[in-house]
Amino acid sequence: MDNLNSLQVFARVAESRSFTAAAERLGLTPSAVSKSISRLEAELGVRLLHRSTRLVSLTAEGTNFFDRCRHILAEIDDATRALSSSNQLPQGRLRLQMPVGFGRQVIAPALLRFTAQNPGLSVDVELSDRVVDLAYEGIDVAIHIGPLLDSRLVARHLCNLSFAAYASPAYLARHGEPRTPEELDQHHCLAYMFPMTGNYRPWQFKKDGRTFSMTMSGGLNMNNAESLLEAAVAGAGITMISNFIAAEALRSGRLKRILTDYVAKGPEVHAVYLPGRHMSAKVRTFIDFLVELVAGFEQE
Repeated sequence: MDNLNSLQVFARVAESRSFTAAAERLGLTPSAVSKSISRLEAELGVRLLHRSTRLVSLTAEGTNFFDRCRHILAEIDDATRALSSSNQLPQGRLRLQMPVGFGRQVIAPALLRFTAQNPGLSVDVELSDRVVDLAYEGIDVAIHIGPLLDSRLVARHLCNLSFAAYASPAYLARHGEPRTPEELDQHHCLAYMFPMTGNYRPWQFKKDGRTFSMTMSGGLNMNNAESLLEAAVAGAGITMISNFIAAEALRSGRLKRILTDYVAKGPEVHAVYLPGRHMSAKVRTFIDFLVELVAGFEQE
């Protein structure tokens, strides 16, 4: 084999199932990627990929070869990193994806400090609530809320969300404060709506070791936690949002947490990234920054 570059190109195509996506990650043109794969197949004497206008998939031989390539490239990467100084400065582009509410309220305000501390990094941030494919899209770190479904990823636990019911003091002065979840039926409730299904997120409660849920909705329901926060602050009703979303409004007195005897532990929050025997300096630096940031946020 002429060089290892062709292995790197093949591995990126196999991961992303796309010549275009692989080319973008490698800084090449799709044509150059295609030619590199064709030369590799000719050299090996086997077809590694099935090509169509919409999809690239691995042949049986390609699947076996890809497994070997990953080990080879991982060993080379390990050897390269072992030669680097342990205090190597993070450099290059860092691509991040995070849910809108958590990202805007917790992480985004601190990113200016992070970039100032790490001038060698260029940070690209996507705020969205979609599920991403880190390998296919070339994302370095994603923030994931809820159960982890992709066993290929490495996950660093950051915190647990705590969902509670909140209302503005003005609303409570007009309508009274409910003392039990059952009394919510007598109030204006602002629910989180899942746009794909039209269903409402259940409100979770815990009392005396018993956890239960209720599906609440009212005259105004939205699929954005920050918008629900704004509506609750404006006195539109009672909403259930996470402690991180409500934190600033709670500190300023614009919201009051209610039903405090019924607060249930919420879903876990993880930073997820692709596995590697040695974590890159940029990913390691950002993960460490996140852990410190969230710990400080929880203690406020």
